[in-house]
Amino acid sequence: MNWDINRTVIIVTLIMTSAVVINSLIKSTQPALPDFSVYQDVKQKKSAFFGFMLPLVEIQNTLIQEQRDKLVELKHLTEEEYSPSHKTFLMQLATQYRLKADTIAAAEVQQLLLRVDQIPTSLVLAQAAMESAWGTSRFAVQGNNLFGQWCYQEGCGLVPLRRNEGSKHEVATFDSVSDAINAYLRNLNTHNAYESLRTQRAQLRAQNKPVTGYQLAEGLVDYSELREAYVNEIQAVIRINKLAKYDQSSP
Repeated sequence: MNWDINRTVIIVTLIMTSAVVINSLIKSTQPALPDFSVYQDVKQKKSAFFGFMLPLVEIQNTLIQEQRDKLVELKHLTEEEYSPSHKTFLMQLATQYRLKADTIAAAEVQQLLLRVDQIPTSLVLAQAAMESAWGTSRFAVQGNNLFGQWCYQEGCGLVPLRRNEGSKHEVATFDSVSDAINAYLRNLNTHNAYESLRTQRAQLRAQNKPVTGYQLAEGLVDYSELREAYVNEIQAVIRINKLAKYDQSSP
């Protein structure tokens, strides 16, 4: 009996230790944010910034596309045709993409298809550049936050130096730039403020038209207090830096 208990403890300990080691290895392979302040030439800084960010953005969008491809396969099935693994997958997606649902049927799958979708690379790059001052802002350097994302629990991030009296928000910190990109994509794909962005994306897909960052930028009115002026600035960054070439159409 004691041997069985000890063996169980050993197995659990090994599993937990392995999880910690694997997690550490994953984090150690994440590229650190370079020091973009060393660049005096604007063109060189922009090139270095986009060169660093592009593959990280593409990896996160590819992960989303893989989820979407599985979801598209399931949309043709009835609820009765779902296997246990299908149901598990759908419920996990519902949790990840913040869709409240006790069960998953055709209506919920359609709602998930509105959320489980790529954000055009040009838009991600443009917002990262603008929100982080090309990777040199305090929040980027100290917290890997290139998108100005807030959090609302004390100690969850960095306190803005110019935070209004009575405000409680902080600027979120992340273990890696990849984590920040992941959180940013999930924000646009789930928050009520960006419902119009998701609707426009779905309409473009239904019409078999390209989904571009320039167009979807119109759905970012609530991302900044600047509202329409912010949208215009993001679109200008996309246009001036010729970022549209990085957008690709997916089903």
